[in-house]
Amino acid sequence: MDANPPKILFVDDDKFLLDMYALKFSKNNFEVNTAQGTEEALKIIRDGFYPDIMLIDVVMPGMDGIDFLTVLRNENLIGKKTAVIMLTNQGLSGDIVRAKKLNVDGYIIKATTIPSDVLAEVTKIYANKKGGNGQ
Repeated sequence: MDANPPKILFVDDDKFLLDMYALKFSKNNFEVNTAQGTEEALKIIRDGFYPDIMLIDVVMPGMDGIDFLTVLRNENLIGKKTAVIMLTNQGLSGDIVRAKKLNVDGYIIKATTIPSDVLAEVTKIYANKKGGNGQ
């Protein structure tokens, strides 16, 4: 990757997973920021952090990840260039449909994907987004 590493924001209520993915991505030239839940993530974004990539869990206490993304879209807190990927154990078709209506760039099921595959998929989605359709 280039000298300016992509900025990524992980939003999940599971601290262990946040720490694991933060380590995995930071070792692979990503600038990593984490938020333990949607309220913390909203504060980070409203305080001016503009991620290139967001990975959002669906099931979290309070506001779920899809409602969180709805707020981001409605308030124009992230732009079209931000790659938005749901990283969740929630594989129900209704949740996938809700997420796709919000123009997510990817939907990864945590339980069936190892961290190195998540890294590879996120890298691919970001490259595709950056390379054309998101500009």
